[in-house]
Amino acid sequence: MSRVLITAGASGIGRAMADGFAKAGAQVWVADVDGAALADCPENWGRSVLDVTDEAAVATLMTEIMGAWGGLDVLCLNAGIAGPTARVQDIALTDWRACVAVNLDGSFLTAKHAIPLMGSGGSIIVTSSTAGQYGYPNRAPYAAAKWAVIGFMKTLAMELGPQGIRANAICPGAVEGPRMEGVLAREAAAKGMTRDQVYHGYASGTSMQSWVTADDIAAMAVFLGSDAARLVSGQIIAVDGHTVNPDPKL
Repeated sequence: MSRVLITAGASGIGRAMADGFAKAGAQVWVADVDGAALADCPENWGRSVLDVTDEAAVATLMTEIMGAWGGLDVLCLNAGIAGPTARVQDIALTDWRACVAVNLDGSFLTAKHAIPLMGSGGSIIVTSSTAGQYGYPNRAPYAAAKWAVIGFMKTLAMELGPQGIRANAICPGAVEGPRMEGVLAREAAAKGMTRDQVYHGYASGTSMQSWVTADDIAAMAVFLGSDAARLVSGQIIAVDGHTVNPDPKL
């Protein structure tokens, strides 16, 4: 039975991943900054309040997991925040750093302390974004961080491959849910558009003319964490309906 840790696992994409791995028979541990959301997760899951930018807290979590499970098989580096919605010249340095800290530093710190638990095999799954494949006007910190985690993933794949640990990145497109509703509202204000115009603009920028769901992302994560993907490593896998125009003006 696989032992799976998911950061930001109590809601949204992370919760869908946790549900997916649990249904596949895995032991699941979710870490999240939101204690209330953690309380709504199943009691048979490991549950920890965690700020992924706090290295001491991350190290303590890994000690707890080692004591409870004796190791780790799958690590989902899923923690991230949207960051500010503004043009580069209007972004405060503190807001830039906060976004990069959660998305990039959090992935680094969690991987750094989890890798020793993984022994001679396993899978690391990084949640990037289609923003990590294209530019993203009005979202520079987020795009920069999501590009950066892909470089981090590629390096992990190269460093850890000899010991049987794989690393891959999932790039979700526009995912239905409360988090993206906030993005839609901020982007609509920044572009002088309505929420629905921005929503349909995202859909029209893909070949499949559609948004995706958290369950779509979770299904890919479960595959990448399984033996069926035993030779899949160092890959950037978009689950987005094929983005063809990352900044539609419709």
